[in-house]
Amino acid sequence: MTLLAVRHVTTYRYQRPVSFGEHRIMFRPRDSYDQRLLDARIEIDPAPSAMRWIHDVFGNCVAIARFSKEASELRFESNIRLDHQPSNAPDFQMEDYAQTYPFAYSAEEMPDLTRAMERQYLDPDHQIHHWVQKFLHQGRPTRTGELLMTLTYAIKESFTYNRRSETGIQDPLTTLMLNRGTCRDFAILMIEAVRALGLAARFVSGYIYSPSLDGSGHVGGGSTHAWCQVYLPGAGWVEFDPTNGIIGNRDLIRIAVARDPRQAVPLSGTWMGEPGDFNGMTVEVNVTASEASPARSAGRTTSPNGELQLSNPQSAR
Repeated sequence: MTLLAVRHVTTYRYQRPVSFGEHRIMFRPRDSYDQRLLDARIEIDPAPSAMRWIHDVFGNCVAIARFSKEASELRFESNIRLDHQPSNAPDFQMEDYAQTYPFAYSAEEMPDLTRAMERQYLDPDHQIHHWVQKFLHQGRPTRTGELLMTLTYAIKESFTYNRRSETGIQDPLTTLMLNRGTCRDFAILMIEAVRALGLAARFVSGYIYSPSLDGSGHVGGGSTHAWCQVYLPGAGWVEFDPTNGIIGNRDLIRIAVARDPRQAVPLSGTWMGEPGDFNGMTVEVNVTASEASPARSAGRTTSPNGELQLSNPQSAR
């Protein structure tokens, strides 16, 4: 068991006070057998006039905030604590028929997996298909677990991690051509490669914990992180982080899963003002080992069941 704490601050700045439209917030982790939410708080300044919670089509927790005040700065600070049970076992407990590639999903699973098997990006010359074929054994069976691990490690070792300030996802063909990208770019490349093999994969957005303090730890920290899951019969959805070569959930904190990364944006919304009013944004993420007892601070309200609340709790009702 590992207790982890995540502090995530996003700040938008404007040249003058502007008004804000609806904002969708995906900061609350997904509770499961391998990560349990112990404590969660969010402070929003200025405080929203109304806030409600929904589950999206994938079961992710989404907070929707509405604002009535104008401001020259909009700030979101999220603090969460989790009981994280790391797993880094490449010994996949798959059904016998899925141990060797290729295999077919069962008739019961196929209707729910079909959309996760569909390619999302154009590949007219089948470049990704040809690239991923290199990881298959010629003339002898290919073990499914070995195939996916080799693909994960190949992206980590052969591609250069490179932060980009531009918004959006790099096309996987561009990532393949340039041999560099961000964690989101690598996740999408692996998802498209896995789907080219006829397997179901989905995008994961969250955070990564780097226990090393000497600079030799994981890359992708300091902001949100991204990786992918592949569905393996008998093992279920298994985590693969091609940016760091992680198999399993070790050091990975899931926030949202989706078929496409555009469905798992951590924070999105609108503002109304002049085109030149926007003065930039900053994102700060810190993931640390947590104390055993939950931290509480004056001026904040913490729900024992992990519900995110506001600086002004009345506005969340």
